[in-house]
Amino acid sequence: MANAVRSSAGHTSHHTTVRTTSPVLVGRTAELNTLLDYATDSPSAIFVEGEAGVGKTRIVHELIEHSRLAGKRFLTAHCQPMREPFPYGVLLDALRAAGNRITPVTELSPVTGVLRSYLPELAGILPPAPEQLHDTRAERHRLFRAVRELLDAFGHTVLIVEDLHWADEDSRDLLRFLLAELPSHFTLLVTYRREEVAGGMPLGPACRSSASDKTATVVVGPLDVSGVQRLTAAILGDCFVSPDFAARLHERTAGIPFVLEETLRALRDPAGAVRTDGVRARRLLEEAEVPALLREAALERLSRLSDSARRTTQTAAVLGIPASTRLLGDMTAFSAEHVRAALTEAIEAGILFECGRARYGFRHALARQAVYWTLPGPDRERLHARAATELARAVPQPLVRLAEHSRYAGAHEDWLYYAEAASDQAGEVGDAATATSSLQALLDEADLAPSDVGRLAGKLSRVAYTGLNQHEVTAALERLLSDSRLPASVRGEVRLALGLLLSRQSGGLESGRTAITNAIDELTGRPQLWVKAMSVLAQPYIGAVALGEHRAWMGEVDRAVEDEPDASFRLSMLANNAPAQLMIGEPSAWRAIERLPTSTDTSHEQRDLARAHCNIADSCSWVGHFETARGYLNSGIRLANDCGAPFIVSTARATRAHLDWVTGHWHGLAERAATLHEEYRDLLPVASELSLIMGCLAVATGQWQRAERHLRDTGMDEPNNAYAPVVVNAYAATLRMLSAQREHDRAAEIADIGIRLVRRKEAWVWAAELVPGAVAAQLRVGRVAAAERVAETFDTAVAGLDAPAARAARPMCRGLLAARCGDERAGRLLEEARDRAVNLPAPYFAALAAERLCRWRVERARTDRDRTAESADGCADPAAFGALAEEFDALGATHDAARCRYALREHGVTQSSRRGRRGYGEQLSPREEEVCRFVRDGNTNREIARVMFLSTRTVEQHVANVLRKLKLGSREQLRHRSPDHRRV
Repeated sequence: MANAVRSSAGHTSHHTTVRTTSPVLVGRTAELNTLLDYATDSPSAIFVEGEAGVGKTRIVHELIEHSRLAGKRFLTAHCQPMREPFPYGVLLDALRAAGNRITPVTELSPVTGVLRSYLPELAGILPPAPEQLHDTRAERHRLFRAVRELLDAFGHTVLIVEDLHWADEDSRDLLRFLLAELPSHFTLLVTYRREEVAGGMPLGPACRSSASDKTATVVVGPLDVSGVQRLTAAILGDCFVSPDFAARLHERTAGIPFVLEETLRALRDPAGAVRTDGVRARRLLEEAEVPALLREAALERLSRLSDSARRTTQTAAVLGIPASTRLLGDMTAFSAEHVRAALTEAIEAGILFECGRARYGFRHALARQAVYWTLPGPDRERLHARAATELARAVPQPLVRLAEHSRYAGAHEDWLYYAEAASDQAGEVGDAATATSSLQALLDEADLAPSDVGRLAGKLSRVAYTGLNQHEVTAALERLLSDSRLPASVRGEVRLALGLLLSRQSGGLESGRTAITNAIDELTGRPQLWVKAMSVLAQPYIGAVALGEHRAWMGEVDRAVEDEPDASFRLSMLANNAPAQLMIGEPSAWRAIERLPTSTDTSHEQRDLARAHCNIADSCSWVGHFETARGYLNSGIRLANDCGAPFIVSTARATRAHLDWVTGHWHGLAERAATLHEEYRDLLPVASELSLIMGCLAVATGQWQRAERHLRDTGMDEPNNAYAPVVVNAYAATLRMLSAQREHDRAAEIADIGIRLVRRKEAWVWAAELVPGAVAAQLRVGRVAAAERVAETFDTAVAGLDAPAARAARPMCRGLLAARCGDERAGRLLEEARDRAVNLPAPYFAALAAERLCRWRVERARTDRDRTAESADGCADPAAFGALAEEFDALGATHDAARCRYALREHGVTQSSRRGRRGYGEQLSPREEEVCRFVRDGNTNREIARVMFLSTRTVEQHVANVLRKLKLGSREQLRHRSPDHRRV
C-alpha cells in the first residue's frame, strides 16, 4: 500500500560571498527516513513528488550519500525537456554510464543479449544477441525483459529517474513494465512534478506494482517560516536570521528552496540583511533585483502565451494580490469568457495559479515581480491608475493597496490621502508596522509641504513606540530632527519618541535618557507630552541613576496629573507611575493601582490598561509578589491581544518567563526563553531579561560557559546602558556560579562590584538574591566585617518597603552571619529564610536555603557530638541531603542535585531510589542525557566530572554509552548532532 509523507523543508540559498546551498539538509528528516526505509527494503518503488525548485534532487543526493546504503549500486537517469526525445534514451544512458563500473553478480540470461545493439559499451558482459524476431510487439517485450534481467543481475541496485514528467512515452512504458514485477534486490526511485503529469499520476492510472512490492509516495513540500529561517542560517554559516526577515523571505519565495537561494544571491549583503526586521526587512527584499534565472523563466513562459493570456498575466502582476475573474476583466476590458480562457492558458503554462476560491495570482512574489518588470513604464503607470480606479469602488476601501497603486501611477495627492488614511486606520487597530511603514514612506517624499511634514511626523512619533520595529523607525526619527521642514512645535514630540525607542535598544539607554531630558525643554507648551516625558524619566529600572532621582520625577508626575480632567491621559500616566512606585517597594503604590478602571471605552485606553496590568506584573515579579504578578499578567496579555499591542505582549512574555523561573516552572523554560530571545533580540528590556533567565538556568545545571555568556548579555559590563534589576540579579547568578566552581576570591570581587552598583543605584529592593550571595562570598574569604556591613545596610534599606523577596532574604543574611560566629540562632534564622521563600513561592531559593540549613545542622552535630532535640526530627541526619537532591532534580537544577548527592557520599550515606531502578535500553538515561548536554557544550570529561561530582572514569563510561546508543563515532559528531536525541 502506498505510504504518503508530506513535508516542508529542503534546499538553500546564498549571495556572492556565501555558499549557494545549505551544507546540511534542513527539515527533511521524515522524508529522508522514508526513502532510506524503502531503499533498504527491496524490491521497492519510491515516487518523490514536488514542484520545481522545492528540493527533490537535494534529498535524493542525501539518500545516495547515506551510510545505510553504502552497499548499493546507483544508476541515475536525468530526463530533459526535449521536443523529440530518443526512445528509452534516458534509461539506456543510465545503463550505459554504469557499464564500465558494474559487474553482474549473477550469470546473465541469454535474453539480455538483445541489448547489444542498444548498449555496445556493455558488449564485454552481455551474451550473444539472440535471433531477431519479426514481430515489433514481441521485440519490444523481449527488450523490456532484457532490461529487467540485467538489473536483476546487477544485485542491490537503485535506479533513480529524475524529472519523470519529461520522459518519453517509451521510457514510461518500460518503467511500468519494471514496476509490475521489480527485480528482487532492486529499488526504483523517480522524481516528478505533479502539476506537469496528466492527472498527477507520473506513470498513468493503469500503473500497478506487484502486491508483494513496497511502494511509497514522498511529497516534498515548500518550507514553512521556521524552515526558511533555519535554512537561511545554514546557508550563511549559522548566522542569526531574524524571525521577521524569515517571515518576509517566506512570503516572497513561498518557501521554495531554489527561489530562496536565488533571492539570497541577489542581496548585496545577505549576512547583514537577514538580521533586520520590520519595514527594513521588507524593503531590502523588495529592492533586491529579480534573479536572472527567474526573469528568463518568466520571459520564456510569457512568450508561449497568446496576447490575451499575456495581458491578463501582466495585469495580475500589477494588481499584486490574487484577483478575481471579474476584477481582471474590468482591468483588461475582456469579457468574462475571454478572461477565463486567458486564465486557463496561463495556469496550464505554470505561470499563474489558483490562490484560493476563484482567485488567481502567482506562486510567489518574485514570480510576480519578474512578470511585472516585463511591462514598459507607461503601461505600468496606466494599469496602476486603472487598479486605483477599480479598487476605489470597493466598500470598505483597501487603503494600503489604493495608496500603493496611486503612488506608482504618479498620483501624488491621492497617494498622500490614502497612505495617511491607511496609517490612521492601522494605528487604531494596533497594527503599528503598517502605520509606521506608511508614514515613513510619505515622510521620505521630498515634495511634502512643512505642514504635511509636521502633521505626519507627529503621527509617526505617536505610533513609533507601540510596535516592534525599532531601528528603522529610529533612523526615520533621527532624519526628521535634522529636516528643515519639521516645525519647531513638533520637534519635542519627535525627540521624545526617539528617546523612547533608543531606551529599548542595546547601548541606547543613556542616549535615550539624554534625548528625553532635552525633549522636556522643547515640550513646555505641550503639557501632556511634558508630563509623559517626566514619567519616562521616573522609571526606576533605567541605567545606574540613583532611585532618589527617579522618586523626584515620580513626584512631579503625581502632582501634574492630580487634578488632570482628561481621564484617558490620567490612565496613561497611571500605567507608568504606579508600577514604577511598586517596583521600588513603595507601599502607597497599591492605592494608586486601585484607581485603575476595570474597563475602557476606546482601543487606545485599552492599550494603556493592558500596559498598566503588564507593568504591575513586571514590578511584582522583581519585588516578590509572584502570585499577584501572575494574575495581572494574564489579564494584561488578554487586554493587549484584544486591542493589538505587540510591544506590550513582547514584554509580557518575558515577564511570564521570569515568573516561571522564580516560581520553579522550569519545564521547557530554557527552550522557550531561547526562542523568545531570538524573536525579540533587538528589544533591550525583553532580550536582557531573557538572557538573565537562560543564564540562571545554565548555572543551576552547571553549564558554566553558557551561563557566563548569557549573564554577560544582560549588560553587566555597562550598567549605565542596562536594566538595573536585570543586572543586579545577573551579579547574583554569577556569585552562585563562582561559588559552585569554588572560585571564592573571584566571587568576593564580583560581590564587591555588584554591591557597589546597588549602593550607587540605591537598589537594595532588587538585591534579594545578591546580598545573601555577597555575604556568603565575603565570609568565605574571611571578610566578616564587610559581610556585616552589607547585611546591616540591606536590613535598614528594605525596612518598611513592600518587598516580600527582600524580607525573605533578611533572615538568610543574619543566619549566615550567626552560623559563622557559632550563634545558636543560626538554625532558626535559616529555617525562617527557607519558610519565607516557600511562601513567596520561590522553590529553588527555598531549596538552597534548606541546603544551607541542612549543612549547618550536620556540621553542628558533628562538632558538638551531641544530638539535641533538634536532631530528633532527622534534620541533622546527612540523609536529608537525599530529599534535597530530589527537590532539585524535580526543578531541573541538576548541578545542585549532584552537589547534594555528593554530600551524601561524603557522609557515607547510600540512597536507594524511591521508584526503583529502571532499564533504559537503547534510550539515554537521565544521567546520560546530562552528560550528553555537557559534551555538546564542549566540556572535557574532567570538567564534566567536576560539575556532576563524579569520577572521571564514571564520566568516561557515560560518554561511551551515549556514543554507542546514538550510533556516533566521536564526541565531535555528538557536538554537531541535534539536541533532540532522547529517542534513538
